[in-house]
Amino acid sequence: MEGLLHYSIEKQIPVVLCTTGLTEDQVKLVEEASRQVAVLRSANMSLGVNLLMKLIKDAALVLAGAGFDIEILEKHHNKKLDAPSGTALALADSINEAMDQEFHYVYDRSQVRKARDKKEIGISAVRGGTIVGEHDVIFAGTDEVVTFQHTAYSKAIFARGAVSAAKFLAGKKPGLYTMKDVIEN
Repeated sequence: MEGLLHYSIEKQIPVVLCTTGLTEDQVKLVEEASRQVAVLRSANMSLGVNLLMKLIKDAALVLAGAGFDIEILEKHHNKKLDAPSGTALALADSINEAMDQEFHYVYDRSQVRKARDKKEIGISAVRGGTIVGEHDVIFAGTDEVVTFQHTAYSKAIFARGAVSAAKFLAGKKPGLYTMKDVIEN
């Protein structure tokens, strides 16, 4: 990644970066590069997932404030190594951002033997078959449940999102952009 960023700066080429799990040093490199060229960084390139992040922020303001519990269930193919996925974490982060970082995350509830804390977001992962990606964000209240779901049937959606991101960056001034900028433009 470092070589790509240096090349982009040298040639003044915008960068579309879709990856999760960057180290602090790598994040600093991305931020430094964004001072010299336009950089768009996202945990997920799908336009649908990024719209979902926007929608669940609005939902959290209403539903979490009304005492609804929040759970995220993500499903991917049996070859995926990380759990939870970067997208599941980005969804949780979107909610937490809307709620002024009030929530903490609970992964794999199987070892937890206590009542649910009102300020938690549960995140569960399923791995099996050839599932490209499915994410459910569940707001569970008293006598009602609201579920937001995104399903990826093909990895082509990520390529289409990356092309949209590249088109968005064309002619942009140096800076750090996100897919939120793309979907709101």
